[in-house]
Amino acid sequence: MNREYLKRADRTPSTDHADVRDTVQTILDDIESGGDEAALRYAAKFDQYEGAILLDEAGIKAASDAVPARLKDDIAFAHDNVRRFAEAQKGSLQDTTLEIHPGFTLGQKNVACQTAGCYVPGGRYSHIASAIMTVTTAKVAGVENIVVCSPPRPEIGIAPAIVHAAHVCGADKILAMGGVQGVAAMTFGLFDLPKADILVGPGNQFVAEAKRILFGRVGIDMFAGPTDSLILADETADAHIVATDLVSQAEHGYNSPVWLVTSSKALAEEVMQRVPGLIDDLPDTNRDNAAAAWRDYAEVILCADRETMAATSDEYAPEHLTVQAEDLDWWLNRLRCYGSLFLGEETTVSYGDKASGTNHVLPTSRAAKYTGGLSVHKFMKTVTWQRATRDASKPVAEATARISRLEGMEGHARAADVRLAKYFPDETFDLTASD
Repeated sequence: MNREYLKRADRTPSTDHADVRDTVQTILDDIESGGDEAALRYAAKFDQYEGAILLDEAGIKAASDAVPARLKDDIAFAHDNVRRFAEAQKGSLQDTTLEIHPGFTLGQKNVACQTAGCYVPGGRYSHIASAIMTVTTAKVAGVENIVVCSPPRPEIGIAPAIVHAAHVCGADKILAMGGVQGVAAMTFGLFDLPKADILVGPGNQFVAEAKRILFGRVGIDMFAGPTDSLILADETADAHIVATDLVSQAEHGYNSPVWLVTSSKALAEEVMQRVPGLIDDLPDTNRDNAAAAWRDYAEVILCADRETMAATSDEYAPEHLTVQAEDLDWWLNRLRCYGSLFLGEETTVSYGDKASGTNHVLPTSRAAKYTGGLSVHKFMKTVTWQRATRDASKPVAEATARISRLEGMEGHARAADVRLAKYFPDETFDLTASD
């Protein structure tokens, strides 16, 4: 493949899985055996919080009252966009019936999970948008019980805007508990909560590992790593906007990769020249994260043509993929592997992260090669059913008996035999295994 690395990453995102896994497994085991008391003990240790764990109506109202009116309006705007897009997604799910042959009908139904546990980060940043994305989508899917947990701040509790957003979007219970202990509380049904059927939402490496360990006992949205973003840009792109967009995503964390793939060396060089100044202009914490991410994980790749650019992007399978290039329809039709796609400089990953309507819980670490992001589909199960007349069951029973015997599964064969014997007592059937 004809491409050149103008900047290559010294590191790639990785987790010390042995250390993290052992720590998380110990906490989960302690909480499963120790129940509420153990969860509270870990909350006091890690959250440094000993206030109310389950928010009541008065606590929710007090939090909402503390949210400025303009922010409430912004949350309502974002909620409406996410809700309407989720409703459109749900409309694409169809219950189906098919008469496979006369008298034998097959079907599928789409059924929502009963209980969803939504994790909303609240540590370094207050992820208001994560509450909107997870709760709204679960609500539209038809989930009966929606539980939110979010890390409280010492002596304060959950950030008021997170509480307000979760409540407005339809959360049934809000739990002031973060980290592994919050995930465990939702999974094991502590504090009189219903046990979660599925866990969704972003979190740090400990939250991600807890979801990984618990997967199977509960469903999860996806295995998540550090957030990542890739920009495809040609010579028509605005270097300042490209650089700004790269920096905006690098601030997520010290190990959040950002990649620029371009066919223009002049653009690449100008972007690399602009990025350090844009990072220096950020507030302290954001600056430290973005500087480390750009230094250690960022890459700038020069490609011979747009097909090589697209192939490179598909190889990286980014969580967020932006195209700032000519002929956007070509890119839309060509690109295959991404969590969410942002076409043209008129949109940006930040829009999707916060307010435009598409979900921001997306596959990371190249998982976009095989899965999409959070949607109503993640909260729903497609289940099948069948019904038949006695006459219609005859050929199916005959085929089932013979296939089962050929496989050596005599019990299965006899389940077909008894129906043939009951429904058609005067007929003879050849139900032996055959070559």
